[in-house]
Amino acid sequence: MRKVTAFGSAGALVTATLIAGAVAAPTATAESRHGQNSHVSQARGAEIAAARAARAGIDWQDCPADWGIAKPIQCGWVTVPLDYAKPNGKKIKLAVDRIGNTGTKAERQGALVYNPGGPGGSGLRFPTRVTNKNPLWVNTSKAYDFVGFDPRGVGHSAPISCIDPQEFVKAPKMDPVPDSEADKRAQRKLAAEYAAGCAERSGEMLPHMTTPNTVRDLDVIRAALGEKKLNFLGVSYGTYIAAVYGTMYPTHVRRMIADSVVNPSREKIWYEANLDQDVAFEMRWKDWQDWVAKNDAAFHLGDTRAEVQDQWLKLRATAKKNPIGGVVGPAELIGFFQSAPYYDSSWVPVATVFSKYVAGDTQALVDAAAPDLTDTAGNIASENGNAVYTAVECTDAKWPTSWKKWDRDNSKLHKNYPFMTWANAWLNLPCATWPAKQQTPVNVKTGKGLPPVLIVQSTRDAATPYEGAVELHKRFKGSRLITEKDAGSHGVTGLANPCVNERVDTYLLTGKVDAADVTCTPHATPKP
Repeated sequence: MRKVTAFGSAGALVTATLIAGAVAAPTATAESRHGQNSHVSQARGAEIAAARAARAGIDWQDCPADWGIAKPIQCGWVTVPLDYAKPNGKKIKLAVDRIGNTGTKAERQGALVYNPGGPGGSGLRFPTRVTNKNPLWVNTSKAYDFVGFDPRGVGHSAPISCIDPQEFVKAPKMDPVPDSEADKRAQRKLAAEYAAGCAERSGEMLPHMTTPNTVRDLDVIRAALGEKKLNFLGVSYGTYIAAVYGTMYPTHVRRMIADSVVNPSREKIWYEANLDQDVAFEMRWKDWQDWVAKNDAAFHLGDTRAEVQDQWLKLRATAKKNPIGGVVGPAELIGFFQSAPYYDSSWVPVATVFSKYVAGDTQALVDAAAPDLTDTAGNIASENGNAVYTAVECTDAKWPTSWKKWDRDNSKLHKNYPFMTWANAWLNLPCATWPAKQQTPVNVKTGKGLPPVLIVQSTRDAATPYEGAVELHKRFKGSRLITEKDAGSHGVTGLANPCVNERVDTYLLTGKVDAADVTCTPHATPKP
């Protein structure tokens, strides 16, 4: 799950649904009947689309120059229906890329398809793990073609948009932490306007921007690749794609890894999952502050967590009063500093910029945290990522429409978990006034024929709390859980930890998992 606080504002009150009681029974029956019919027709539509894709294959070519993906990686397109209930209706094209296996023909085990998360992340960089000779993937790349794709709505795959990208990145935004009811009203207005902007700019796509549709797309990609079964690596939101694919297409799975797991429980998707995130972010923020304090000789930000926190609060207050460089206010600070609780690889860079600021160099902070209005391509990508994040989460599930509930839940959480709570609330508040019909999430469970799924998770992950991995492990019988204890970097399979790396290799190369779940010691802590 990704967090982008760029638009640091959002929200609105939706009128409560009236006449709940009077027509409840017949409506529910009609609704469930309609729901069943719709699922049947979508399943049939997906079969038709997959059969067509299997016949058509993929016309692999050198990637377009402006995609920034160099040879020998090749690119192509897979055609899917916008609406699977209408397989002969409007089509969209999904961008895919690949690099062939580096080993012999005899060593090849098919394609390994990757999703990095989001919702809204592009997987097209995945084959560069081979061209960049990433040591963690040398063994696997001998056996597999590495395949990436832009999910529907993302990047080159019928991209959606909710607001002008330059407007989206403009700074400074409002402080996400409200000082008054007026602040909350302003944020709610922005959220409602954002939701309306999604409808205006991308209305036709919105009802079809769901995880189940992305899963159907993934199955069509599998067919287009000529693969009887899918090998899949999903990280973060990619694990929810894995969970839903394993439920909808259990017999189509060959190998599947879920790394840093979104809690697949229907009750958690997506409102509750975001509240859980706020708690986990606070924990990991403190882990980072402890590390900064331990390395006070390098950063001079204080030798206790409390002192580092004081420096943070001082910085935040300064930026609130007078945005740094005219552009970096509290919202921009959170946008930059949140990468430290996310990824250990950000610990040193974030602490270095912070340290420079306290020593009197404000420019480093402006360069790191302010938007670059000249980077139009980057800003388009950033706005698109946020649009997809919002569209998928808002359309996947029912969200509370009562502002009272949002206000109560987030006010309560903010007291003990202030780092991300309000920023996260405004990011998600467009879902309260979402213009497309909100779905019921898939009930994730073990379908007949599902092979062992490998689940990898660190105990202190901020973006996808550990309970999510435990929940998926429970739901997928025969799965194996590898726990990286006392670590919290998001995306464990991308880190050097032999205890994890060797098991990932073994699983992908042989299909074998350990006889029991495994706990690994943490990967190395960053050094300043």
